[in-house]
Amino acid sequence: MKKLLALLVLFGAFALPGVTPAQEQSASSATLLAQATEASPAAAPAAPAPAAAKPKLDSGDTAWMLISTVLVIMMIVPGLALFYGGMVRTKNVLSILMQVFVGFAMVSVLWAILGYTFAFGAGNSFIGGFGKAFLSGVAADSLQGTIPEYVFICFQLTFAAITPALIVGAFAERMKFSAVLWFLGLWLLAVYAPIAHMVWGGGWIGAMGAIDFAGGTVVHINAGIAGLVAALVLGKRNGFGRIAMPPHNLTFTMIGASLLWVGWFGFNAGSAVAANGGAGVAMINTQLATAAAVLGWMFAEWIAKGKPSLLGAASGAVAGLVAITPACGNVGPMGAIVLGAIAGVLCFWAAVYLKKTFGYDDSLDVFGVHCVGGIVGALLVGILSSPTFGGQGFGGENKTIADQFIVQIEAVLFTLVYTGIVSFILLKIVDMIIGLRVADEVEAEGLDLAEHGESAYNA
Repeated sequence: MKKLLALLVLFGAFALPGVTPAQEQSASSATLLAQATEASPAAAPAAPAPAAAKPKLDSGDTAWMLISTVLVIMMIVPGLALFYGGMVRTKNVLSILMQVFVGFAMVSVLWAILGYTFAFGAGNSFIGGFGKAFLSGVAADSLQGTIPEYVFICFQLTFAAITPALIVGAFAERMKFSAVLWFLGLWLLAVYAPIAHMVWGGGWIGAMGAIDFAGGTVVHINAGIAGLVAALVLGKRNGFGRIAMPPHNLTFTMIGASLLWVGWFGFNAGSAVAANGGAGVAMINTQLATAAAVLGWMFAEWIAKGKPSLLGAASGAVAGLVAITPACGNVGPMGAIVLGAIAGVLCFWAAVYLKKTFGYDDSLDVFGVHCVGGIVGALLVGILSSPTFGGQGFGGENKTIADQFIVQIEAVLFTLVYTGIVSFILLKIVDMIIGLRVADEVEAEGLDLAEHGESAYNA
């Protein structure tokens, strides 16, 4: 396999121009005016410059962000846990629930200690510094815009928690629980936090005007490529491709997908960080894109396989939610429908045919849905954000579709390369220290009994 390594170097050039004759003339005029002012007793003193407006807490914005934060927590537990839990085999359902549930708890603590400062603390173009380690300097009256900083920290915590939890689906049914925790913890600090800083925390990706309203690169492409790397490093499940491994409880999966759909309004509309028109745009786009993706996946599956499935419809919903995430605040409603329909079809193709072609065992289609869907959304927003297509406009100083599309490509490629390489390194480190994969007999028995000593279903 040939790998493309990208080296990104940022240069800045600063010049101090000399004083031009015109500037000398202006300076002389200013001196004469000042002298005349001193000589005239009737001259009034210059008015002081107006002070910058002090940030003020908005109770409506705060209430919305409190609700949004709880909605995203619901997406993780129980939403994602049930969505994944229903798709694994009976003997492994508790292991996947445990990985999502405990992973959420662990990331919450790590976020407060170092994750937040690495993502949103003052630093350089790539990562934040240690200024807010252990939430140093944050108090009850600290504000982030118009909401308490503690609320902002907790809202961003939920994004940081769901991203590594998504990765779990790619290596389901074969990784040691201890290895899962070590990998997710290291990945949060070495991958998620730097990417979040580069996009949202004042880093170089955000500075070049890349559009990622709620986490196409930060969350979904990030998790999807890490999941693919993990699946390749661990290898296939024993019997993959030879024995059937059907979902054990599609009712769980449908309930989980429904909770994800509802909670995603907190994820996307909450990313406006205000109860305003931007949140309304994100809300309508989230609903329409998701609905279109359900239909897109369902009809693609119906045509290709002769029957539409509940698993396909649920997967299509998630694909639509993923794809609209980076674009929800920037495209128009009709653009959202187009984006969702395209994502549903392409994610179906990736989850069914791309995986079969290359033979990798991405257990719950994390790459096929999250990485592919995230790429679809991150690229199409470069086109559909144009006012020509009913969009809200381009990011930064980008003026044309071509400008924005090129920036989106750069952001996507960097995320794929950086996350892929660092995830591979982290997996190898954990493998050398404690080992990644369970023994064959443990995999055969099931991780529920072998690793956790309990069973989901007792006769």
